[in-house]
Amino acid sequence: MTQMNLLLVDDETEFVTTLAERLELRGMTVRTAGDGEAALPMVEDDPPDIIVLDLMMPGIGGMETLKRIKASHGDIPVILLTGRGSTKEGIEGMRLGAFDYMMKPINLDQLLRKLEEAAEKVDE
Repeated sequence: MTQMNLLLVDDETEFVTTLAERLELRGMTVRTAGDGEAALPMVEDDPPDIIVLDLMMPGIGGMETLKRIKASHGDIPVILLTGRGSTKEGIEGMRLGAFDYMMKPINLDQLLRKLEEAAEKVDE
């Protein structure tokens, strides 16, 4: 697994904490934010290699957060998470520049594969 600096953005505290721990056990550096308002300054201050972003959050939702990240840091791959069971939002997010999307609950092995693919894209 490639060394990565990740930012996980999700308002489900238990989910994001558990996911961060699992990714850190695999050698990744992980920061977390509970919403778009917290994530945006983190991206500006210390841009991560990859962002994993939930679409459904209070305040600035995932789609708006994605737009703002892409406007200032278009080269950072963003993997969207959607828990609604609908691919419509994920496809819309990819149209707006997301690298890929996943349905919740996520499969850790699938996420790790997507992170590797995103890291390879960054290295190109």
